[in-house]
Amino acid sequence: MKKIKSIVTGGAGFIGSNLVDRLVKEGQKIIVLDNFVSGKRGNLSHHSKKDVEIINLDISNAKKLDKYLKDVSYVFHLAGLAEIVPSIKKPKKYFINNVLGTLNMLEAAKKAKVKKFIYAASSSCYGSPKKIPTPETEKIHTQHPYAFTKFLGEEAVIKYADFFKMPNISCRFFNVYGPRLNTTGQYGAVFSNFLTQKKKKRPLTIVGNGKQTRDFIHVDDLTNAFIKLARSNLKNKIYNLGSGKETSINKIADIIGGKKIFIPKRPGDPNRSCANISKIKKDIKWKPKISIIEGIERLFES
Repeated sequence: MKKIKSIVTGGAGFIGSNLVDRLVKEGQKIIVLDNFVSGKRGNLSHHSKKDVEIINLDISNAKKLDKYLKDVSYVFHLAGLAEIVPSIKKPKKYFINNVLGTLNMLEAAKKAKVKKFIYAASSSCYGSPKKIPTPETEKIHTQHPYAFTKFLGEEAVIKYADFFKMPNISCRFFNVYGPRLNTTGQYGAVFSNFLTQKKKKRPLTIVGNGKQTRDFIHVDDLTNAFIKLARSNLKNKIYNLGSGKETSINKIADIIGGKKIFIPKRPGDPNRSCANISKIKKDIKWKPKISIIEGIERLFES
């Protein structure tokens, strides 16, 4: 029986490599497209070449994409730049990667007639939402170029369904954590920073006063939902992907333990963030299984 073939853009990154692990376990043949700006080959080194083909390619260059989408059933599009402060400093770079790169993948997927295009969108599109937990119907209010470019990518995905009848699913990720999470400077991901600082016996760096809340979802729960949505008959829909629970940054720091230091709040950072996940629970009978306590324990074990 011929294996299902899928493409994972950004497949050498944190979320992408965890997704590749799951897809390979299901018996799929995977093509990873990654320019290795933030992705690491080491994240995929445990896979054989017959299961995972790794292509060093920048998707903002459309010329070489078509040949890799031959006989591909699913495109999981996770590639993109994902930091707030750098997006403010270099917005054009974010437009090229997150918008043009997405358009290039959509065009290649359209030509290849893939079964479904699954897009990694961002909950940052909500800005500082009025409704907590936040439903997918909440008004869009992007507050920095990163959020804006991710939302424009999502709009392109939706329009390709309207114009060209290409089935898609868009998932608005909340705060994802788990193994292989990257740290980038003092404003890197909370869990990755805290873990590194704890191991080096340094104070935990907290942005703002730490009272702000976030919706943390473990990458295993997220990839489960991502794959389930791809397999389903659902198409042309938007879903929140989070835990549905609020946790303050100070609480995370208290669970991990250690001294704290506080640094200035980033522009565009909301005070509260929590996903309303009733839609995805209803549509695919999915719910997150890994609690924040268990997730933190796993981080220290990895």
